[in-house]
Amino acid sequence: MPDISCSWLGDMAFSATVNGHELRIDADSEFGGKDSGPRPKPLVMAALAGCSGMDVVSILKKMREPITWFNMRVEADQSDEHPKTYTAMRIIYEFKAADGLKDENVRKAVDLSLERYCGVAALLKKAIPLSGEIAYL
Repeated sequence: MPDISCSWLGDMAFSATVNGHELRIDADSEFGGKDSGPRPKPLVMAALAGCSGMDVVSILKKMREPITWFNMRVEADQSDEHPKTYTAMRIIYEFKAADGLKDENVRKAVDLSLERYCGVAALLKKAIPLSGEIAYL
């Protein structure tokens, strides 16, 4: 079970400790913060990328695919009214085309992550549409 605490540092800043790792969270000056850390909602997007990315790397390594570079971008649509929530999310999985990865294996790794293994994706899919696309750079 995760060990999480979140302590107020003043103004709009908080120090979150997650399993012994510290992360500062803050608002920008428009909302009373000093922009000394990320906002809470985008951290959900980062959690999705980290969770799915770990799956994809693990699966591709098991497939003995020659992965040397991998990046993900997460995009989200947001509601206009408060509470402003994400209404859809997309992960763009980026790979180097020159690596010689087999597209069918990359697609299988992404699909397995989003459909079976990534707990963050499973949680988010209960609330919003979630999709993934693959790009070779």
